[in-house]
Amino acid sequence: MLSNYWIYILHCKNGAYYTGYTTNLTLRYTKHLRGKGSKYTRSFTPTHIAQSWKIFCEKSFAMKVEIFIKKLSKKEKEKLINYPEHLSQLLRVI
Repeated sequence: MLSNYWIYILHCKNGAYYTGYTTNLTLRYTKHLRGKGSKYTRSFTPTHIAQSWKIFCEKSFAMKVEIFIKKLSKKEKEKLINYPEHLSQLLRVI
């Protein structure tokens, strides 16, 4: 089923990036801040949303994009944060 999904990258207090997907970015970010979003962000609280993309797709595709970004190196994630339009080019390999 097609729906709107947000793919997002959070910058955490330890300097690392956390990547996720959701249908409601504001609610999900609030959960991360409250320690209810994921095990990782319970330990390393997010400081801000570094980047996000709204895509219209099936849930399985949103999950693939999340996994793809999670596998990127920190340097590659930073490049994607600085040049968010590059995500569409990277998704051609998925």
